[in-house]
Amino acid sequence: MAAKPILYTCARSRGLRATWAAEEAGVDIELELLPFPPRYKAPEYLEINPLGTVPMLIDGDAQLTESCAIAHYLASKDGPSDLVIAPGEPDYAAYCDFTYHADATITFPQTVFMRFALFEKDKGLEEAGHAYAKWFHKRLVKLEQRLESREFLVADRFTVADICCGYALVLAKAVGLDEGVPPSLKDYRKRLINREAYERAVAREEAALAELAKG
Repeated sequence: MAAKPILYTCARSRGLRATWAAEEAGVDIELELLPFPPRYKAPEYLEINPLGTVPMLIDGDAQLTESCAIAHYLASKDGPSDLVIAPGEPDYAAYCDFTYHADATITFPQTVFMRFALFEKDKGLEEAGHAYAKWFHKRLVKLEQRLESREFLVADRFTVADICCGYALVLAKAVGLDEGVPPSLKDYRKRLINREAYERAVAREEAALAELAKG
């Protein structure tokens, strides 16, 4: 029997995209939860991933460290899936675009806001952090316009693009950026987090976090 893919992650991090995708796709993964930030609290992890970042997926010889790539990989590793838009299928280009848009355009300013306004606010960079918060809110316009007349981002069905972009909206609520999120995107987020696979993914991470806390 082939070994399970191993997902190294921290609870509530971008790795939730991967945990969620695994639940949606029915892929059995081994979840290795790490304390945050792992580069300081789990230095042995650097021997596995020199970047010290999460998530990281190891599946045989395959090693991936980008959350959206991991979500796509898990959703498609066992063959064609409704979670993925294939080349030649309508909305393939849009699927690629929104999947990459999730981290490159939306999550990036969130992480800078979190660093300057939350994690390192004692360094006097809160103003810069809040400038990135405004950047994040302005960058939501593409999602807002795309969802004006559709339930999901592409192909009239739920896909990895929704997992990747949806996580950014989940993160916005968690870190205090929700005030600038349009009501339509809050409704979209609600549709996503009400999915059973999302609820299972969160529950699995929270259970692992509780075990980690026990030492």
